[in-house]
Amino acid sequence: MSKRNDQDAMPVASATTPETVVAHVVDLNDKAHYIHRELSQLQFNNRVLEQALDERTPLMERLKFLLIFSSNMDEFFEIRVAGLKSQIAFKHEIVGPDGIPPKQALTEISEIAHRQIARQYAILNERLLPELDQQGIRIVRRETWTVAQKRWVQRYFRQEVAPMMTPIGLDPTHPFPLLVNKSLNFIVELEGVDAFGRDSGLAILPAPRVLPRIIRLPEEVCEGGENYVLLSSIIHAHADELFPGMEIRGCYQFRLTRNADLTIDPEEMDDLARALRGELSSRRFGDAVRLEVADNCPKTLTDYLLKQFGLTEAELYEVNGPVNLTRLFGIVSRSENPQLQYSPFVPAIPKSLKKAEDLFQVIGKQDVLLMHPYESFSPVVDLVRQAAQDPAVLTIEQTLYRTGANSEIVDALVEAARNGKEVITVVELRARFDEESNLSLATRLQQAGAVVIYGVVDVKTHAKLILIQRREGQKLQRYAHMGTGNYHSGNARLYTDYSLLTSDPALCEDVHKLFSQLTGMGKLLRMKKLLHAPFTLKKSLLDMIAHETAHAEAGKPAQMIIKINALTDAKMIRAFYKASTAGVKIDLVVRGTCCLRPGIPGVSQNIRVRSIVGRFLEHSRVYWFANDGDERMYLASADLMERNLDRRVETGFPIEDRKLRQRIRKELDMYLADNTTAWQLHADGSYTRLHPTDSQTPHDVQQQLLEKYCGAGNPAGR
Repeated sequence: MSKRNDQDAMPVASATTPETVVAHVVDLNDKAHYIHRELSQLQFNNRVLEQALDERTPLMERLKFLLIFSSNMDEFFEIRVAGLKSQIAFKHEIVGPDGIPPKQALTEISEIAHRQIARQYAILNERLLPELDQQGIRIVRRETWTVAQKRWVQRYFRQEVAPMMTPIGLDPTHPFPLLVNKSLNFIVELEGVDAFGRDSGLAILPAPRVLPRIIRLPEEVCEGGENYVLLSSIIHAHADELFPGMEIRGCYQFRLTRNADLTIDPEEMDDLARALRGELSSRRFGDAVRLEVADNCPKTLTDYLLKQFGLTEAELYEVNGPVNLTRLFGIVSRSENPQLQYSPFVPAIPKSLKKAEDLFQVIGKQDVLLMHPYESFSPVVDLVRQAAQDPAVLTIEQTLYRTGANSEIVDALVEAARNGKEVITVVELRARFDEESNLSLATRLQQAGAVVIYGVVDVKTHAKLILIQRREGQKLQRYAHMGTGNYHSGNARLYTDYSLLTSDPALCEDVHKLFSQLTGMGKLLRMKKLLHAPFTLKKSLLDMIAHETAHAEAGKPAQMIIKINALTDAKMIRAFYKASTAGVKIDLVVRGTCCLRPGIPGVSQNIRVRSIVGRFLEHSRVYWFANDGDERMYLASADLMERNLDRRVETGFPIEDRKLRQRIRKELDMYLADNTTAWQLHADGSYTRLHPTDSQTPHDVQQQLLEKYCGAGNPAGR
């Protein structure tokens, strides 16, 4: 926990009677003023799960939210819970400003996670599956298979499944196998003696990862609709065929979650790419953190499994259904009923770009702002593609954090390199769970002749930047793209983000300096407009908050609006608290984790925190300050987290064009007016879903932005 200093103790006037005013000191380091990071993250996961119950959302999308909850929880255990367990194991426990030690946090996490996961399966079994059944979409259970279906399943098992299965009997020469992270497995109770005289009574059946987990039954064995069977059901039904001559007394599915974080020691590393390749295989076999089993599994077997994995009962999750619900995404992707999904929309193209054949000509005259997914990401791709083909373009520099396996942007960079352009890419190999993909694209770029840099050791490059240098007559002209999101065309259809296309000389010079810092070596270069972590971004934000605080203390109107994904940095939170006590009106739109407690009298009574959870994942970062009438606005790649501000390369870029600034400000007001998809955070750490009263007009910011930019009525979407 941070040490207290004089700056963190704020005198606050407290009125006791009309005649007397008593000053008391507020300790901004008081642990009661902070929410534990992991507990806040569980609150976000719960908000995602709640979407599965929102009947205004199309049915298949509700199922998708339930599955996203599963995916989020998997990563939560793989990274966050695993991290806390590692702190305890290595006796290096870190206590944050909330004062909760890792052991206590794990206890609270277990209690909350057990409730949430039990609720998730109840929602699936009692609400979503029956409603899907009414729409003709069924997961056909074993006990309801018809004779024709049983025959088809048996044939499928013998032709597709059995040849891939490797039963592992457990005895002194066959110890318990090392199981892959999140793989589907079965523990089987056996009776009898095998051909070698063994009678251990137990076996493990790992389900091959190459097999689909959900299989559609052919129409000829069904009575209409979409009918699916789970691989786990098929294996359950025919497990006896894998143990000829033995009697199966029980077969129960289970899944183990392991620590999936990668640890690379910079002192032991001379090549990041080679070191990462070595670490990726170990991710599949990290330390155990969670065991999921079918809820009908006998206690003797669950105890046996817990002992094998070194886990406690608190880390056991007995579930009423498939142990890996994310596999049900196969149903969502195959759905044939558009009424059960969000209505499609076509992202808009700004007027300035609609008929533009030369993007450089447009951007040379004015800044272009794009708001994804409502406005298309294609101009960003087209800019790189045009640069690759333009003889006047000399160099293209770009950061790549997440791009996707089949990236149009990488295609354009490869083409540019083959066309003789100087292509310099900063590929962040350590983008979590995209490491393998980024290693592949880095190799592809190198083979095309591009210069590939892996950033800086111990500092992830998370900034989203493109710099293009073009010969125009006698001068060298620069063009830049700066964004709040990733260069991933798929994400640009699902995430809300901003893109700025500009030829502003000062901003482009700053981007050039940042690339020079990343690719070369030298002292810190002074920037004119760009804020960049880990050097100036945090300090500049704290300074802007302090200026707003000073305006309030001087009796001037003071306000700030910050839209981010997460708020965990204690220094930033203390700065917000100080501003609040001075009278600054603060609105925070924080999608996910938020460690600040709003509404504490004398501390944060002027702070409101809301989270928007809807069709699109809110990903854009915006910092706006009233600044006594001379407003300041920055878009950024950074959330207000220690890792972003202190241990990453991030950028915050100003929006100086008055019309663009007004446009974003109006959009921020739309987020603050949302009373349909917004959740309000309270001082006790709980969230409440907002609903319009009878006298209020419903406001759904994402739907309103769809209508504004795409003209999407989208009647099925809300």
